[in-house]
Amino acid sequence: MEKIEILYVDDEVNNLLGFKANFRLDYIIHIASNTKEAEKILAENPNIRIIFCDHRMPDELGVDFLSRIKKEYPRPIRILLTAYADMSVVIDAINKGNIFKFVRKPWMNEEIISSIEEANKFYIATSLLDIRNQELQKAYDELDKFAYSISHDLRDPLTGVLSAITYALGYDKVKDIHELLLLMQGSILKLDQYIDSLRDYYLLRRGELLLKDIDFHEVANNLRDFYQVSVERTQIDFKVDVDQAADFKCDISLIELIIHNLLSNAFKYQREGEPNKFIHVSIHVAKGLATIQVKDNGIGIPLDAQEEIFKLFYRASTQSQGMGFGLYNVRSALIKIKGTIEIESALGEGTTFIVKILSK
Repeated sequence: MEKIEILYVDDEVNNLLGFKANFRLDYIIHIASNTKEAEKILAENPNIRIIFCDHRMPDELGVDFLSRIKKEYPRPIRILLTAYADMSVVIDAINKGNIFKFVRKPWMNEEIISSIEEANKFYIATSLLDIRNQELQKAYDELDKFAYSISHDLRDPLTGVLSAITYALGYDKVKDIHELLLLMQGSILKLDQYIDSLRDYYLLRRGELLLKDIDFHEVANNLRDFYQVSVERTQIDFKVDVDQAADFKCDISLIELIIHNLLSNAFKYQREGEPNKFIHVSIHVAKGLATIQVKDNGIGIPLDAQEEIFKLFYRASTQSQGMGFGLYNVRSALIKIKGTIEIESALGEGTTFIVKILSK
């Protein structure tokens, strides 16, 4: 079990040594003889959970010190040590320092241990609440972006269709109407891609994983069939190689989501005018580890964007009007199945994504 880290602040050396001697076997004890030293220890030891501080410090009262540090170090639980029963001290401590508890000096070991146990429980509860609040804020931020995306990315193709219909109603020639139908088709396809992205987005938020044995040779055949039309249209050298020497178990829908999103980007961001375009997929499975590599010689990703591309709705290039879901969904899927992804990319040379996933 991980030991609780505690900071004890007191200007009396005998108290410091006695506290450390009594509790060092059960806890990690840091001691400081003044508040400046205490702040330095807090800065260097972010896992400190509990601060015991004497009230009558020569350089700064304990209440003032605990009040001053609560903004920069909000999580540690603060306990005030005092030999005085002055009610004004108690009121100041509650109002200014958010003191969790008072311990009367000279303290007893049993009372210190009881205070540590209570404070640690409170620390765990408040830390979990902080984490939940951070997750909630992240969800709100994503919801804001999501609302904007829906109003923008859904409206654009619908506006395109409506505009084409309006123009078509004023045309009599079949050729002119045919051109407008092609524009409408492009808008509808864009809308269809967006709906697919939404499906993937919500697929990642379902509960449990649906585990099954995966034959990557079958996955490869499905990929070849799925991208056959795109390959014939673009004349891209598309290869999928599989080397599977062991059984592998995972959620097939998430594996396919990851590969399809990486391939979708590889097809979108090819270099115009490149005569030898290629997209190569290699899948190697051994000893319970699947390594999936998707390599292309497309436009590449700038170094300063290689972390940003995994954010929701982020678009690193204007070459293709992506929805900003793809790589965000890839990372979300990998988090869910505890996988990793690496990028090797250079502008004008291409990109390689390397995904590693352990069998479940």
